Amino acid sequence: MSNSFFMPFRTLTLLIIILSIFIAIFFIPMYPEAFGSYISPEYISIDVSSSGYAWPSPGYTTINSYFGYRTSPTAGASSYHSGLDIGAPEGSKLIAVTSGEITFASFLGGGGYTITLTSGNIKFTYCHVSPNYIVNVGDKVVQGQVIGYVGPKNVYGVKGNQYFDENGNPTNGATTGPHLHFGVRINGEYVDPLSLFD
Repeated sequence: MSNSFFMPFRTLTLLIIILSIFIAIFFIPMYPEAFGSYISPEYISIDVSSSGYAWPSPGYTTINSYFGYRTSPTAGASSYHSGLDIGAPEGSKLIAVTSGEITFASFLGGGGYTITLTSGNIKFTYCHVSPNYIVNVGDKVVQGQVIGYVGPKNVYGVKGNQYFDENGNPTNGATTGPHLHFGVRINGEYVDPLSLFD
């Protein structure tokens, strides 16, 4: 009689253990926030300017196009450049120049795939980034945290994309190749980003 009672109990216990393992393997890693934990972000060792800002593309400081008037490098690009074009290969890490909140992460016309970080009355815009976002609107980030990567020149499947290269392939906004366009707006007005890095 005791064997007949414990046999279903052992089977039920075994089923509960197997089900728990299954849930732990297939569901918890995908939705960690439901359990009060989070996926640890990546941080970079940074140099901070005297103004308190970190350079947005660690290891890449070559500026291909400065803030202000210029000759447009490609169709659709502005002759008044509202930021800096920093030369960096596709996949290069981009970091939060200061702590703040992600307020935009989507395709934005000539800027292509774009991330905007807002801190107080200042908005920092990272354009031509990878479409594989690692941050979302509403995320709070800290200075030095990796928030994205330099994107590819060509992107496909973007509804309404009006930008194409010389071969007719759609591009990541108005761009001739992978780089970071970094813009800064203070109270809604664009300023020279270099003024933050003296």
